[in-house]
Amino acid sequence: MTLTPLVYWAQRHEEIYLRVELTDAQNIDVHVHENVLHFRAQGHGAKGLNEYNFSLEFFSPVKPGVRHKSTQRQVNITVQKEQRGWWERLTTQVRKPVFLAPDFDRWLDESDAEMEIREKEEKRNRLKASRHKEEGFVSLKTGFLFVYNLVQFLGFSWIFFNMTVRLFMFGQDSLYDTYHTMSDVMFFCQTLAVVEVLSAAFGIVQTSVLPTVLQVGGRFFILFIIFGCLEEMHHRPVVFFVFYLWSFIEIFRYPFYMLACFNTEWKTLTWLRYTIWMPLYPLGALAEVVAVIQSIPIFDETQLFSIPLPKAIGTSISFSYILRVLPVFMFLGLYSNWRHLYKQRTKRFRTKKRKAN
Repeated sequence: MTLTPLVYWAQRHEEIYLRVELTDAQNIDVHVHENVLHFRAQGHGAKGLNEYNFSLEFFSPVKPGVRHKSTQRQVNITVQKEQRGWWERLTTQVRKPVFLAPDFDRWLDESDAEMEIREKEEKRNRLKASRHKEEGFVSLKTGFLFVYNLVQFLGFSWIFFNMTVRLFMFGQDSLYDTYHTMSDVMFFCQTLAVVEVLSAAFGIVQTSVLPTVLQVGGRFFILFIIFGCLEEMHHRPVVFFVFYLWSFIEIFRYPFYMLACFNTEWKTLTWLRYTIWMPLYPLGALAEVVAVIQSIPIFDETQLFSIPLPKAIGTSISFSYILRVLPVFMFLGLYSNWRHLYKQRTKRFRTKKRKAN
């Protein structure tokens, strides 16, 4: 005896939707032959666990390709009409099969279906228009980010290679005049780095704001407060090590971002960008802490940035007190940035490995 499942149907101008009430369906066979849809499957239907099948001869020609998707509760079938139009019924026979019923969850009248088409078309047009605007914005954004990264790459490259050449030419003597020979370009590059904070804050680039603020803010403090305000620090060798480590990191970071603007990747550069920070960041942080410690006696002597207290107390709070606890926060900032960069590295190479597999 042939068992037929309950079948619900609805239509649009271009498609027929069938919903077969069959739980945990297996061995599904659905195909169209000479305008007749044949269905066969095993599953739990009205007569329990059995094999169910049915056939439907459509009212008008349909395309032979059939799409179906099985869920735990039912089998959904989509059939494409040969010609766009509205059918007065589903099958050629006037009297519908007893197992067939309208799918009121998806049922629409012809006028409602036309309205649905118009709404979809309007939505497509809106998305298309917004996409054109977004493409224009993306092009402007891409150009802006590329120029910014290019300028930073050229600036830090100039610093790094000039310091390297001077080190080979003058040896140890080059350590003592780093500030006077390199500070102008370093001030320019670090001031321009504010763009990175603003880009992260306004969503121009998809990155966390806090690590960016910690890095840019930390360098600002070392460059403008420790080095810029204390002439006694200008001839210290620590300036060389801070500038050299900063620029060493950036000559790999900025070209990586330049290529990323155009969805391009150079594997060697990618590996360097996500790896070279591991030894250089701690060394850079150590050089910055040394600079802070060396500046403490100078701030004690000059009382620069000290906070005056009322005359009744008769003293002031030296800025050096802040500097004495600052290394603790600097290492906490290093730990935060380290975790952020390590997560980026892990995610990057795990994704690449998954794609390769």
